[in-house]
Amino acid sequence: MFNTIFPKIHKEGYKFLAISIIATFIVLFFSNFFGVLFIVITIWVYYFFRDPDRYSINDDNYLVSPADGLITDISEKSGPEELRLENTSFTKVSVFMNVFNCHVNRVPSSGKVEEIFYKPGKFLNASLDKASEENERNYFKIKLNNGEEIIIVQIAGLIARRIVCEVEQGQDLKQGERIGMIRFGSRVDIYFKNKKVLAKIGQNVVAGESLLASN
Repeated sequence: MFNTIFPKIHKEGYKFLAISIIATFIVLFFSNFFGVLFIVITIWVYYFFRDPDRYSINDDNYLVSPADGLITDISEKSGPEELRLENTSFTKVSVFMNVFNCHVNRVPSSGKVEEIFYKPGKFLNASLDKASEENERNYFKIKLNNGEEIIIVQIAGLIARRIVCEVEQGQDLKQGERIGMIRFGSRVDIYFKNKKVLAKIGQNVVAGESLLASN
C-alpha cells in the first residue's frame, strides 16, 4: 500500500522535484494561495516521474506494451528509413502518453539491442501522424530470442524536451526491463511482424504488463 501511494521515482525526476519543492517554499512565504498551487504542482512532478515496479508475463510468445498510455494507432507501415527498413512492411502500434501517465518505457520481449539511433527534431503534438517523422526521437532495433526483430521508437511530444535512453547497443534485455523514459507528453511506437495483434485502438495499456501481440 505504501509503495502504491508513494512510488519510487526515476532518477531523472530528482532535480525537477527539488526545484519544485524549493519554489514552493519561496512562494508560500509570499502567498498562501499560490503556495497551495505550487504544492499541487510539486505533487504532480513527483507522480509524473514515478517509476513503479512492473511484473511481465515472462513469455516471449507475447509482446507487452513498451509504454503506459492510450493506443492511438494500429496499422501496416513501412519500417523507419533511419534504420534502413523503409522497404520492409511492419505492423505498427502507437501508444500515446499524456502528462499523467508514467513515462518509463520498457522492452516488449526479451532480446538483444542491435542498434540505437537518436534523431533530433521538432516538438509537435505527439498524437499527430507527422510526429513520427518530424519530432525528436530515439530508435531501438531489438533482435528477439526467436530471431525476429522489433523496432521501438521513443517520440518526444509538444512539451517534452528530452528523451532518456538507459540501454546500450549489444545489451541483453529481459521482457519488461526498463529502456528509458521521455520527459512529459510523448509517444512510443512499436514495429513488429508475424504476430497477431491483441490490443485495440482506444485501449489503455500498462508498460511491461499489457499484452499487445502474440505469436
